[in-house]
Amino acid sequence: MKEGPAADPAMADSLLAAQLFTLHPMKFGGIVLRGYGPVRDRLLDLMTAQLAKQGPVLRMPINVDTEQLLGGLDLTETLSRGRAVLRPGLLARAAGGVVIVSMAERIAPDIAAHLAQAMDHREVAVILLDDGIEVDEAPPAVLRERAAFHCDLTAVRTLDFELDGQEAPWRPARAPSKHQRQALAATAAALGIHSMRPVLMAEQSARASAALAEAGMVRTEDFETAIRLVLAPRATRRPEVAEPAPPPPAEPDQPGEDSGQSEEQRQQDVSLDDLLIEAAAASIPQHILDGIDRGTLRSAGGRTGSSGQKEKSSKRGRPLGSKPGIPGDGRKLALIDTLRAAAPWQGARRAGSGSKQTLHIRKSDLRIRHYEQRRESLTIFAVDASGSSALSRLAEAKGAVELMLAQAHVKRSQVALIAFRQSGSEILLPPTRSLTRARRALGALPGGGGTPLAAGLLEALMMADASSKRGQTPTIAILTDGKANVTLAGDADRSTAMREVSEVSKRVAATGHQSIVIDISPRPREEAAQLASELGGRYLALPRAGSAAMVDAIESVGEGARA
Repeated sequence: MKEGPAADPAMADSLLAAQLFTLHPMKFGGIVLRGYGPVRDRLLDLMTAQLAKQGPVLRMPINVDTEQLLGGLDLTETLSRGRAVLRPGLLARAAGGVVIVSMAERIAPDIAAHLAQAMDHREVAVILLDDGIEVDEAPPAVLRERAAFHCDLTAVRTLDFELDGQEAPWRPARAPSKHQRQALAATAAALGIHSMRPVLMAEQSARASAALAEAGMVRTEDFETAIRLVLAPRATRRPEVAEPAPPPPAEPDQPGEDSGQSEEQRQQDVSLDDLLIEAAAASIPQHILDGIDRGTLRSAGGRTGSSGQKEKSSKRGRPLGSKPGIPGDGRKLALIDTLRAAAPWQGARRAGSGSKQTLHIRKSDLRIRHYEQRRESLTIFAVDASGSSALSRLAEAKGAVELMLAQAHVKRSQVALIAFRQSGSEILLPPTRSLTRARRALGALPGGGGTPLAAGLLEALMMADASSKRGQTPTIAILTDGKANVTLAGDADRSTAMREVSEVSKRVAATGHQSIVIDISPRPREEAAQLASELGGRYLALPRAGSAAMVDAIESVGEGARA
C-alpha cells in the first residue's frame, strides 16, 4: 500500500480487508463495500483483477430471479430437441469463485437465502455493494453475518491506492490460545455481538494478519486489526471501558535492580481483555456510533426506508417472475415463461395431434407477469395547538415535518399536519412531499384556545381512511397531553369531551391504522398513556421532544405497518 491512503484509517483498513478477502475469499465468505462512487469502483476493479486469477467472478443482475440463480429450463434447446434441457444457474457457473451483488440493500429475501446457503457450503464468496443512504439501510442480515469484512468508503476521497497481491497462498499463523479466544469473545460480547460467526471470522483475520507479517503466532496487534476489520463495524452498543487503576506508590530502587525490567513486567500484567475492549471502543466507525446513540441501529438487519406496505400488482413494481393466468385487463403476457412452460410437451402434443405445427400452446401454458410494489406511506401529525405551550409544540412538529419531507422522494412518503385548537381542527398542510410547499404553509402557525382533542382525532382518522383508499399506508402521530375540554360540537364540557375522545380513539383502533401518542407535557400524564392504549398505538413520553427524536420514534412505529 502506498503512503497516501495509509494516512486515511478508513481507506487503510478497507485495503487490508480487501487484501485478506482476495487472498482467501472462501475462508472469509464475503465483504461489504458501502459508499458508491469512483473510490469503490476502483477498489472493486482491483479486487476483481486479483480474484479472476483464482476462479470465476460473476456480477449478479439486480432483478435476478430464483431460476436465473439456481438454473432451469434452456428454452431454445428444449424447443429444438423436443425434450427438457436444463441450463446451469448463476451459482453453478460461479462455483469456486465470487459473486458481485450490486445494490445489495435491495436484494429479495429468497435470493439472499439461496446466496447464504451457497456461502455456508463454501460454494461461492460474495462482494456486497451497499448503496444505502440511511444509517440502517443495509444488505440482509443473513448475508452481512456471513461476510467477514464491512468497509465504509463513503467519506474516502483519494484514488491514489493499489491493492497488494500475493501469488502464493499464505499459511495462517498458529491458532490462538484459549485465553486469547476468551478475550476475543468477551470483546464481541462487549460490543453487543452475540453470534459466534463474527468471533470465528475475527480469529481467522488475526491469524491472516500475523501470516502477512510473517509472524508464527498471533500478536496483540493482530487481534486489534481483526477487531477493527470484523467486530467494530458490527457493534450494536458502546463497550464499557474499565477505568484504569491508580498506579501503586513507587518504591525506591534497590541497589542492583533493573527498573526497565520492572516496567516490562508491569506491561505484561495488563489484561488482554481490557486491551482488546479499549481497542474496540476506539475502532467503532462514526456512523455506527451515531446509530447507537440515536437508537436507530438494529442488529437484526437493515431496512429500506419508510416506504409503505408491500402489495402484489400485475402492472408495476419489482418483478417477481410470472404465474399462471390469462393476459388482459392490465395483466401482461410473460412470453418467455409461457414458451418455457409449453416446451417440454411439444413432442407429445405433435405426436398426439398429428399436426406439424411449429408450436402447440395450450391455455394451461399461459403465464402473466407478476410484480410487487411498496405502497406510499403517509405520516399525519395531529398537534395540540391550544394553551400557552402551543408555539413550542408546533415548532417541534414543523421541524419533524421538514425532516421527513427532506427524504420524502427516497422513502416514498408524504406528510400532513393537522392542528386542533379553540372549537375545532384545521388542516394546516394537506398530504404532500413538497418541502417548499410545506415551508410556505407552515410559515404562520396559529396557537392558543381550548383543546378539542376529539375533533383533531376525527380529522386525522378521516384523512387516514382516505389515504388508505388511495393505496397509502398511514401513520397517525398525535402530539398532546391527552386532556380535552372542548366537545365535537364546540362546547366547553370536559367530561363529554373526554368521552368523545374515547369513542373516536376506539374507531381509530378498529381501522388498524398505526398510531403513536407523543406526550410532550412537562411530566408524563396518565391521560396521554390512556389515549395511546385506546388507540392501540404506542405511547412515548417526550417532554423535551426534539424534531429528530420525534421522527425516529414515528418511523419505528411505522415499521409495524411496513413489515
